[in-house]
Amino acid sequence: MTVAVIADIVGSRRLADRDAAQRELEATIARVNADRPTAIVPLTATFADEFQAVFAELDHALAWLLLLQLALPEEIELRFGIGIGTVGAVSSATDRISDGPGWWSARDAVEAVHRLQDRAVPRARTRVVAASGEDAAMAERVRSVNAYLLVRDEIVGAMTSRTRRLAYGRCLGRTQHDLAAEEGITQSAVSQALAAGGAAGLVAGFQILDEASG
Repeated sequence: MTVAVIADIVGSRRLADRDAAQRELEATIARVNADRPTAIVPLTATFADEFQAVFAELDHALAWLLLLQLALPEEIELRFGIGIGTVGAVSSATDRISDGPGWWSARDAVEAVHRLQDRAVPRARTRVVAASGEDAAMAERVRSVNAYLLVRDEIVGAMTSRTRRLAYGRCLGRTQHDLAAEEGITQSAVSQALAAGGAAGLVAGFQILDEASG
């Protein structure tokens, strides 16, 4: 399996300082890569407000993208299209251009999640599309994953910045005691924030994906 990911910045034209946002975003991506170096091709800026990455497995991509969502700075949001299918490149006079069914499907997925945002599900941020030719089992898996992602995005989108930081730490196996010390709050406050934000199920889901990625 090959999994292509396209990410774009939500509302990039409305950012007060686009250059500063780009630097902060790339630093965040580097941090997540250091914590979970699972991408075959790490998420990299390609054009305008777009980034691309390649993973070997869908679970790798889902786990990694959750960490990135949790780690994003307060003022920056990303939209993710995940495409399942072969990827390759075509030669041009200046460089090699990414191409193939995986990328076409990732582009379709970005457009699909954009439509969801604009209509009934404003917090939707992630969608998976399988290339034509994938088998029925993969099609069924994609349907199930997209249902999971709708709920996951809703939970993350409703979290405060502190709860996202705490959930990120818990996904990486850090103790509530350590997180409390870092945030300057009590361990009880950490526990309450995680419970109120729906992070327990989010972290448990991440652990399942992460185990499958191991």
